[in-house]
Amino acid sequence: MAESTSTEHRGDQELPLSGKVAGSGSVRDAAPRRKARRFGPFSSLSNRIMAINLFSLVFLVGGILYLDQFRGGLVEARLQAMSTNGKLIAGALGEAALRDVPYDGQVRPTTLDSRIVKAVLRRLAIVTDTTALLYNQNGDLIADSRLLISSGREILNEPLPPPEAPGNVRAFYEDIYDFLAELIPNSQEYPLFPTGNLQRSEMLDEVGTAVRGKDGSAIRQTRDGTVMLTVALPVEGFKQILGGLLLVEDGNAIDEAVKSAQVTTLIVFSITLVINLLLSLYLARTIARPIHDLAEGADNVRLGLGRRVDIPDFTERQDEIGLLSGSLQNMTEALYDRMDAVESFAADVSHELKNPLTSLGTAVDTFSRIKDEDNRAKLLAVISSDVKRLDRLITDISAASRLDAELSRSEGEPVSIVELIDSVADMYKHGRGPDHISISVETSQQDLKVFGLPGRLGQVLRNLIENAISFSPEGGTVLVRAAEDVDRDGKVWVQIDVEDQGPGIPANKLDSIFNRFYTERPAGEDFGQHSGLGLSISKLIVDAHSGTIRAQNRMSSDGSIIGARFTVRLPA
Repeated sequence: MAESTSTEHRGDQELPLSGKVAGSGSVRDAAPRRKARRFGPFSSLSNRIMAINLFSLVFLVGGILYLDQFRGGLVEARLQAMSTNGKLIAGALGEAALRDVPYDGQVRPTTLDSRIVKAVLRRLAIVTDTTALLYNQNGDLIADSRLLISSGREILNEPLPPPEAPGNVRAFYEDIYDFLAELIPNSQEYPLFPTGNLQRSEMLDEVGTAVRGKDGSAIRQTRDGTVMLTVALPVEGFKQILGGLLLVEDGNAIDEAVKSAQVTTLIVFSITLVINLLLSLYLARTIARPIHDLAEGADNVRLGLGRRVDIPDFTERQDEIGLLSGSLQNMTEALYDRMDAVESFAADVSHELKNPLTSLGTAVDTFSRIKDEDNRAKLLAVISSDVKRLDRLITDISAASRLDAELSRSEGEPVSIVELIDSVADMYKHGRGPDHISISVETSQQDLKVFGLPGRLGQVLRNLIENAISFSPEGGTVLVRAAEDVDRDGKVWVQIDVEDQGPGIPANKLDSIFNRFYTERPAGEDFGQHSGLGLSISKLIVDAHSGTIRAQNRMSSDGSIIGARFTVRLPA
């Protein structure tokens, strides 16, 4: 519903008194103004970039520290090595037991409980650096390498050099590792290792298995969490099970190796974390910060009053952000151009409506004071003419205001230019055009097609033909010509020329005739018969079809003007 606005005239200016700006004030008054957004150094997008990059790294290192696959591999390798050493020791003990039986013609039982067997066990335990326990066929402990090594020997104390102290950085990370080891539960719990002397095979299942002739191994832990590895193997002689051998080793060496590897992992993780953080910050700066700047620029455009606000330019980046920046710049420029066009259109409409309204008001005021019937009849004719002119202006203005929205919403289709020209020309040949003007059509080929709106392209042809008819002399001809043209870049165009035989166009008006409400009518034509929007609407339609329209004078061989030519070029 239209809203009337009283105005105060001051010279040639019209000042609105309603307090609203035409076309936009009601919207700004109805909705509260939103403040421009401000972004801190770490935005949501920046935090997401860093979180995604850091999560995978933290998850990987946490998995390495918790799953402890390295420790499992070391334990399996150590059990395999103990089994190999145990087979060597068991074979040597079996051979020693056989050699210890005297040959005196009597059959004597073979036993492991002999001085030679114990000596072999002691020597091999020292070589392999492994605690070895020997059990007889009944499962009783008969020898312990720890007791054999120290039995009857003098113990010497020699000062050892102090252990090599780790560097400050590694010591710091070792403290962190010890702290994390207390927080993170052990990934695997083992059976409890029995305390005290292992006097009987029943205390360890694998020893009983070895006494019965099968290998066995187990992983246990003490009450303080120390891992204990045991391997039990049978000792054979002459295909007879003589007893069982048990090798025992704690996991301190494995724990030290695991700790050393995982501390190294923590150090590498810290370095990688810093590098990843710096790269994430760089990535966030090159992605999030420009987007923030573009968003702030868009807010400034929305909140800016009375001035043009430039969108930040990132087109030199040659990436998606650059494309977005260029698109926003083009969109903003088009928005400002549209706003300027609306403002200019409103000013032109106000000016064009003001003239007939002023004439109409003067005629109405004068009509009540004049008594002469002839003069009153003339005033009535003036009033009628002004009313018709206002009606024509309002109709054309309404059509022009709807055109832009229609062009932006409608979808194009292939249009045959030859068929379109023939249909429009036939309309003027059979009823719409004057009898004293003829319409001629020339086409170079029949398959001239463009992509667009056939109704609006037909409107362009009608406007140009009507304009040519209005300037053509009696008996003149309006020529409509269509042909295909290829420019220097190889692009194919469809060119349409509309020529008349009128007086031509002033040289300084060849561009101005496409302005809104511009009129340059032939001599003798009644004032107000045309609104001056026809050529302006034609240019708007052609521009929307990515084409061009221009005007020029037709010249004779002697340099005189013999008419005007309007040329429309549309991409084929």
